Amino acid sequence: MTTPDDVLAFWFGPGSPPTDPRPEWFRKSPEFDEEIRTRFAALHEAAVSGSLDDWAHSPRSLVALIIVLDQFSRNLYRETPRAFAADAAALSHAHRMIASGWDDALSPLERAFVYLPFEHAESLPEQDRSVALFGKLARYPETQGMQDWALKHREVIARFGRFPHRNAALGRATTAEEAVFLEEPGSRF
Repeated sequence: MTTPDDVLAFWFGPGSPPTDPRPEWFRKSPEFDEEIRTRFAALHEAAVSGSLDDWAHSPRSLVALIIVLDQFSRNLYRETPRAFAADAAALSHAHRMIASGWDDALSPLERAFVYLPFEHAESLPEQDRSVALFGKLARYPETQGMQDWALKHREVIARFGRFPHRNAALGRATTAEEAVFLEEPGSRF
């Protein structure tokens, strides 16, 4: 059985606490996606079904659960509706982490992955929360620049109420204004 420590060791690499961002996190890599599929597809299904909710009872295992629901979904199901299907569960667990105050005991990089479900939400209040949360990480070298991305995500939600780059995957009609926006460099996260 895969453990939370297995997920964290894979995602963050060796060393505790993690201090170096990995290039695989925020770029498309078929090899990285396949590695996640091979090692964690069954675990992801268990998380989506709620079978791993007992991981929500300690800070480190909760970080692992959020990563499985939020990040692994995007790698496993890139360009499909399933890439976003576990977002509500990831966000719910992220709310729980922050409400408990457990996030303050984590390293900056671990906290960043707790905060990403807010940045991924198609909700302006959640986006506002994302900007504030990433603002708390701006002073750390390993998470510098992440608030800039939170601000960019917030701008898109403030403008459109949703992420237009998800429209095709989710079967949503793209408005004329969104189509123009999607032609701009950097419009797809």
